[in-house]
Amino acid sequence: MAVTRLFHGHPDPSYAPSVELLEREPQLEQLREAIRRSRGEGGVVLITGEAGAGKSALLRAATAGEATRVVRGLCDPLETPRPLGPVRDVIDELGVDLDVTGFATLAELGAGLLEAIGAQPTVVVIEDAHWIDEASVDVLRFLVRRIESAPILLVLTARTDEIGAAHSMRPLLGDIARHESASTIAVPSLTIGAIRTLVRETGLDAASVLARTGGNPFYVTEIVRHPEEGLPASVRDAVLASTGTLAEDDLEVLRLIATAPDAVDDRLLPILGIDVPRLRRLEATGLLSRSRRGVGYRHDLARLAVDDAIPLAASAPLHARMLDALERQGSGDLAVLTHHARAAGDRERTSRYADAAAAEASRAGSHTEAVAFLRLAIEHFSGEPAARADLLERLSWEEYMVSDLDDAIEAITDARSVWSAIDDHPRVAAAHARQAIFEYYAADRRQAERHIGIAVEDVDSPRYASAWATRMYLEFRRNDVGAATASGRVASEVARERHDDEVRLRSEILGAASDVLGGSLAARELLLDRVDEARVLGFDEAASTGNSNLAAIDVDHRRFREAGELLSRALPFTVDRDIPICNQWQTGVRARLHFLRGRWEAALEDAHTVLDVEAAPLALLWPHVVAALVLMRRGGSSEIVDRHLELAWDLAHRLDEPFATLQVMSAVAEQAWLLDRDDARLDDANALIAEIGDLPGVEWATGDLAVWLARLGRPVLALRAAEPFAIELDGRADDAAARWTALGSPFESALAALGSADEAVAAHAVGELDAMGALATADRARGALRARGLTRVPPRPRTSTRGNPSGLTNRQLDVARLVAMGLTNAELARRLYISPKTAGHHVSAILMKLGFTTRRELIRRAEEFGLA
Repeated sequence: MAVTRLFHGHPDPSYAPSVELLEREPQLEQLREAIRRSRGEGGVVLITGEAGAGKSALLRAATAGEATRVVRGLCDPLETPRPLGPVRDVIDELGVDLDVTGFATLAELGAGLLEAIGAQPTVVVIEDAHWIDEASVDVLRFLVRRIESAPILLVLTARTDEIGAAHSMRPLLGDIARHESASTIAVPSLTIGAIRTLVRETGLDAASVLARTGGNPFYVTEIVRHPEEGLPASVRDAVLASTGTLAEDDLEVLRLIATAPDAVDDRLLPILGIDVPRLRRLEATGLLSRSRRGVGYRHDLARLAVDDAIPLAASAPLHARMLDALERQGSGDLAVLTHHARAAGDRERTSRYADAAAAEASRAGSHTEAVAFLRLAIEHFSGEPAARADLLERLSWEEYMVSDLDDAIEAITDARSVWSAIDDHPRVAAAHARQAIFEYYAADRRQAERHIGIAVEDVDSPRYASAWATRMYLEFRRNDVGAATASGRVASEVARERHDDEVRLRSEILGAASDVLGGSLAARELLLDRVDEARVLGFDEAASTGNSNLAAIDVDHRRFREAGELLSRALPFTVDRDIPICNQWQTGVRARLHFLRGRWEAALEDAHTVLDVEAAPLALLWPHVVAALVLMRRGGSSEIVDRHLELAWDLAHRLDEPFATLQVMSAVAEQAWLLDRDDARLDDANALIAEIGDLPGVEWATGDLAVWLARLGRPVLALRAAEPFAIELDGRADDAAARWTALGSPFESALAALGSADEAVAAHAVGELDAMGALATADRARGALRARGLTRVPPRPRTSTRGNPSGLTNRQLDVARLVAMGLTNAELARRLYISPKTAGHHVSAILMKLGFTTRRELIRRAEEFGLA
């Protein structure tokens, strides 16, 4: 048993009541050992438990008397959290000159923070991480991945039962779960033995206390502190028992402090009229404590209990009083000001502060929080229509950034209606320019072109240059480089006249991308330079879409190494700056990259990452195609394959882009070959190739489709095809296979080798397909080779004779063993820090590879497959 005092070492410990820790010796020793180890090699500790379990008390007990520096950051229970709230706290406690707004990316902020913390052994505590904001998650993920190199222990406390599948903390939990130097400490409820110790001299029955509290330490402590009250019905009643003897004016101050989601700064106390004698009377309740941040409740459960008990009529005046005091103090915490203004019922200040908080969040790369703040600002807005339209336009852009396209289109439509009503035609045109982008990402090219056609007609529009850049983008996406260049010239000229660096860079990035499409590698370097410039200047979306377009071209042109390196930088940037719209697209492109390199499990994981969320329709094309082709080649459900292809076909036609149409048509042709059937959707294939075959950048897509048409026995017109396809169409199967091997595409190499005149080479190709798990493709190849008269065609290998029965990845083997133990999808999700839906996808893929139809069959045959 250990005894400590809360908030040890703080300026005035007289306000910190003693807390006895029982049944925490193993957890204390584990935490202390982690602190000792961290002096040589950094690590991470996640402390979990329900509200009131004693996570913070355990942490403070473990760090009491430690020579190691301890700095803390708190996550506040705000409806919309402060961007970088706990990170700012840590920086303040470090006492270093580190301006969170002075970094271009959160990764750079993370690097600066790592350098500042790592100067000496340090325990970095992030409390109540279940309330964390997304920007702070990204900074902490940066630290976790590099923490072994510094004498730092990162400790997080969290109520994991409040962290759902879509919670912003999930990626951080995944990083922690995979980290070799990370550990989790669960803080359990108290047993009957500990409760007997606590109630020994109170006259209370330990069994009754356990039954009422479930062993929750906070609840038990509150009951033990007031045994004369008997057994209260709830935590709320137990807390309120502490306030029964307070005078009304003291109770009002206790309630006032409860309205603050964080401690009340010492500098605020005189403004609120709270003096030391009153604080000492309130100390007697045992509910308050002091910290470096000021005076607050020693536990949020206590604060909530008092806050919930405030009479309805008294709540708004208390929040108004706190808001007035914060304004007099000059507080710059916009999230807290918004919180109090809203609770005070002050519509004007709620809208004003939420507006400012949204701008701050957007600059910090916290677009999710920016959306929440702007919606709040609009909900409480009561000013002029034009000002409301400004808010709506800003909201539409933030909603676009987080891939909430339906709401973005609704918001910009509402803004356009306001400007139209007040005859502000330039702003109407500007709204059309915005909406064109949103409609395109929603895969509605027809609407996108209608809106951009209107937008480029108004030279007075504040987005006139941007409108031409968007037109350029739409033309570039159709491989119409000539038209795109002409539009880009207008966009650049207007941008320079109006000193609009963002549009200038956007045009230069697209101009370089057009040249890359045509085969210029020098333009690729120029594009990367312009993307870097955009990133440094804070034009996150322009930089990110530049990365997206270049990655897609690199993958299509089979520059796999370059594409992989680019995406390894680009994807973290989209997470860092909270741009889901670009993250989804780039993840889809990476799915295709993995797929073409024969890394099908990684491809499926990326594909389902996009398909499992409300992703932008534009981002869905490759995930659908990849999922269809992998399942098709493995012999998966034909219904699922057909559904993926139908959705991809629909998207390609909505986008009306040669590249998309050709790629989906190739997938349809592969399915027709695999099933040895005709498909009417291919009847216009040669006409399409003839129509667009001379456009720059389509030679890989036209070549792919032409080869599949040839395999189907359909006529193939003369065309300009990329080298490996042209070689195969020329009848040089061995040369084509060698070229595909050199490029790093094993599946394409095996398919090409099937056409070899050398029977041994063709037979070996079938074995290669088997080894890849392309069992359906291999079976179709066996039939084709036998039809050619080959007699030594390798048989399909039996499951029981394979070393790793079905080529399960290491990740799949881990999941399969957990399934063999009887875990459900929900249990798998909790164990692996993934969503239940993702767990289900893993299980489905495993069952399909093993040839099972049910989990029950896997469990029954687990020992046979080495999974027991």
